Amino acid sequence: MAAASDDIVTEKITCPSGMPALVARPKTGGRRPSVVLMHERYGLVSHSRDLARRCARDGFFVIAPDFFHKYPDQDALHAGTARYDFTDSEAIASLRDAIAALEQSPHADENKVAVAGFCQTGRHPIVFAAEVPVAAVVVWYGAAAKREWPATERQPKPMEEIISKLPCPLFGAFGSDDHIIAVEDVRRFRNALEDHGKSYDIHLYAGAPHGWLNDTMPGRYRKKQAEAAWAAQQFFLKQVLEGEAAHGLVGWRFESETPADYDFSKNIRQE
Repeated sequence: MAAASDDIVTEKITCPSGMPALVARPKTGGRRPSVVLMHERYGLVSHSRDLARRCARDGFFVIAPDFFHKYPDQDALHAGTARYDFTDSEAIASLRDAIAALEQSPHADENKVAVAGFCQTGRHPIVFAAEVPVAAVVVWYGAAAKREWPATERQPKPMEEIISKLPCPLFGAFGSDDHIIAVEDVRRFRNALEDHGKSYDIHLYAGAPHGWLNDTMPGRYRKKQAEAAWAAQQFFLKQVLEGEAAHGLVGWRFESETPADYDFSKNIRQE
């Protein structure tokens, strides 16, 4: 059953495979550009549901699936005391499922789809887009850490190869105080995009630790940086999904501020 607020409608649905998802969309208007929102390592917790509603208020049709719904101990997963090691192949299959559900909605424009990943799932929009073309990918503090680059059993293709096949523009948001992703990792990520002629809009914010968009974790949330990055992301999405981006051109935008005394070894996990 759908629930409506003053400006958006939310609904719990089931994707064709049985994967549950939250759908959020503006109450008025026809088909909207669409965003598939992937949650952090914690599963589909309140933060991810809040982001879906927030994105809907910005004018998009949003589907936020519970990608880890089969994990047996959901309480531990939500608390962060357990981790589900989502593979690239699982991500591709689950995202296909989410797109199939999106295509069944009369409110979603299936020709204008962005996929957004956060933290653990940050790599998966890129992995998916390299195989199933979409209009845009969004990465929040993911995909760039050293562990993301080599091929492994869970991620059988190296990140460099995946980036080389990316067909669409990428938005990225990172923080200088991230204890997982160093500034040099962000630069490596940016350079790979440039080396392969891919369009990007990447922002690196001083003073932002890992997970700094998550306002349910006071130790890591950074209001100023979070609001600036969200505005930058939505500007990017409107340009790309609403047809305002220049076609046939490769655009590189890198905005970065880091402390003069930056030392990655001093970055610690924040809660």
